Amino acid sequence: MFTPAIGLSTHIWNNNARALLLLAGFPLLLAFMAFGISVIFAAGSDSIVAAFADAWHNLPWFFGLGLILAGAWFAIALATHQRIMDWITGAHPVTRESDKRLWDLMETLCISRGETMPRLGLIETQARNAFASGLSRKLGVITVTRGLVDALDDRELSAVLAHELVHIRNGDARLAVIAAIFSGIMTLGFGGGGSSGGTPAPPPREEAPPPEEPARRGGGWRWLPRGRRSGSSNNSGLAIVIIIIGIIIIIVAATLSVALRLALSRNREYLADAGAVAITGDADAMINALRRIEAQAAMPNLPGQVQAMLLHSASGASGPSLWSTHPPIADRIAALVRFAGGRDPGPIAEVAPLEAPEAPAASEALRAEGPIAGPTAGPWAQTASPLSEELARLRARRDNGA
Repeated sequence: MFTPAIGLSTHIWNNNARALLLLAGFPLLLAFMAFGISVIFAAGSDSIVAAFADAWHNLPWFFGLGLILAGAWFAIALATHQRIMDWITGAHPVTRESDKRLWDLMETLCISRGETMPRLGLIETQARNAFASGLSRKLGVITVTRGLVDALDDRELSAVLAHELVHIRNGDARLAVIAAIFSGIMTLGFGGGGSSGGTPAPPPREEAPPPEEPARRGGGWRWLPRGRRSGSSNNSGLAIVIIIIGIIIIIVAATLSVALRLALSRNREYLADAGAVAITGDADAMINALRRIEAQAAMPNLPGQVQAMLLHSASGASGPSLWSTHPPIADRIAALVRFAGGRDPGPIAEVAPLEAPEAPAASEALRAEGPIAGPTAGPWAQTASPLSEELARLRARRDNGA
């Protein structure tokens, strides 16, 4: 169905195709889940065949209601997804005044490449990670963690920001947002189906014969009369079996929704790494950034939908597995070494624990001594002056129309 992603243009085309696939596949999965819920509500039928017949007859009612609720939820989530993302992750906006270094690095990249400046967000955690979100280039958002900003020098941090900027440019961020919303709706539907479709308490035994059921011969809602729900052990056992079948259908639908979300190509990370090198011209910086990130990337408190959007997720980096969302960092580094001519320093040992009380003082002392040569010098490896001069030069070129 998809063209092999031999370049950025085909990758962007494939992302658009996957977005359409998600849009087309979601109503089918929603109908499948609605059928499972309908089966549960038909648990009082005389047989499994009758239960399926009643569930099929009532499916338009459940599917219509589910479609209305899902449509309302999708519209709300689409309009407020970034606020929801910030609330889930605890991110807060970054301004030039609040973090001049991060802002200047991002602005330098955008001006040099003619890209729209994305909104910047910061998560106050010592984990080292980042992700991009937003439905278009103009609405893009790049969120990084405090641990990432503190651990990386300017070259490495620029490489990470360029990596996330490529995700926005290629449409990866838009596809991830759509997939996260769809998966969230299906998860919500599964929870709702489970609570609405729990095993019902056995109804009281009715000695009188049940009234006729005219609805079974006509159209509309085919709801079983109480008289059909016998209190006998046989019918109670059949009802439990029908309910279990309905729950299994719902679980299958929810699992397929996760599979659709994970249909995001793992090649997106390789291409974003390559795009970052194309922007910065510094393969070593991207490799060093990945080495610094790999040891402390875990953010287990985030839901799976957000985990799949991170720069690296150890839980989702299981190679070519059907359920993996990221390639292993070792494979990404090997690709940069092979195709971009980068140099891999190997695992980078930390000088001191991130939370050690003496770390800030050590940083200030090293900063006072001046720049430190080498790709693993740390966040103080560059002084602010060259960056400020470069940014001023780029701003002048932009303002002069050069």
